Amino acid sequence: MRPLVATYATVPYRDVDPTWFAAVSYLFMFGMMFGDVAHGLAIVAVGLAARYGHGRLGRLRAAAPLLLGAGASATVFGLLYGEAFGPTGLVPTWWLRPLEEPVTLLVVGVAVGAVLLSLTTVLSIVNRWREQGAALAFFDASAVPGALLLLAVGSIVLASATGASWAWVSAALLAAAGLTLVFVGLLVRAGGHGGAIAEASVELFDTVLRLGSNLISFARLAAFGLTHAVITTVVWQGSTVLWGRGGWLLGAAAVLFLVGNVVAIALGALVAAVQALRLEYYEIFSRLFTDYGRPFLPWHIPTRRTETP
Repeated sequence: MRPLVATYATVPYRDVDPTWFAAVSYLFMFGMMFGDVAHGLAIVAVGLAARYGHGRLGRLRAAAPLLLGAGASATVFGLLYGEAFGPTGLVPTWWLRPLEEPVTLLVVGVAVGAVLLSLTTVLSIVNRWREQGAALAFFDASAVPGALLLLAVGSIVLASATGASWAWVSAALLAAAGLTLVFVGLLVRAGGHGGAIAEASVELFDTVLRLGSNLISFARLAAFGLTHAVITTVVWQGSTVLWGRGGWLLGAAAVLFLVGNVVAIALGALVAAVQALRLEYYEIFSRLFTDYGRPFLPWHIPTRRTETP
C-alpha cells in the first residue's frame, strides 16, 4: 500500500508514516462508492489473478494487495446496501438501500469525512510538534487550531440536533479560540509589514472556507455510491423487462445484463479509485504534509557484466 503515500510525497523522517491510515481510509472510501457484492468479488478475482498469475497478469502483482482490499471493501458495502448485480435480491440488506435513503447516505458520507479529518488533524498535531515544536503545533491551521474548529463544527451539529444552549456556547468559544490561534500564526508568518493584518485576514477567511469545502467534499462518497447504484439498477431493470417478453429478447436480455455489468464494473471502479485518491490527496494529505522528505537512494559502484568464451 506504500505507493498510495509515495506517489504524493516522501514522508520526512520526523513525521508519522501515514501508510496504514491512508490504506484503510482509501479502501473504506472505495468500498462506499463501489458497494456491490458481485462487482466487489470480481475485483477480488482480478486481485487473485494478479497475485498468482503469470504473463501480463503477473506484472500487476505489486497492485494485488490494493485490488484484494478494494474488492473486499466493495463486497462488504454491497452487503450493507443489499446490492449484487444491482437490486437483484440475491443478498439481504444489512443497512440501507442507497436509492431509497439517499439523504441518509449523504449525511453519513459527510460524517465519515468529519471522522477522517479529525484523525488527520491528530496526526498533523504530532507532525507539527515533531517538526518545529509547540509553536507550530499550536498556531498552524492544520494542527491544534484545526482541531478546535472541527470541535466547533461538531458542537454546532449537536446544538442543532438537541437545541442545547451550552452546545452553542461551546461552539462559539471553540471557534473563537481556533480562529484566534490561526490568525496569530498567519500574522507572524506574514511579518511585520503594513499589510500583514490584511494578508492574515484574507488567509484566515480562506482557512475557514477550505475547512467547510473539505467537509462537504466527502459528500461525493455518497454521490458516487448513488451513481453506481443507479447504473446497476438501470441494467437490472432493463434486463428483466427484456427477459419477461420472452422469445428472441431473451438473448438481448442476457447481452444487456453481461455488457451492462462489465461497463458498470469498469466505469464504477475507475471513478471510485480516482475519487478516493482525490479525497486522500487533497483533503487528507494536504493537512498531513507541510514539508516533504527526499527518498533514500544509496550510492553504489556501477557494475557491468561481460561474458568471455
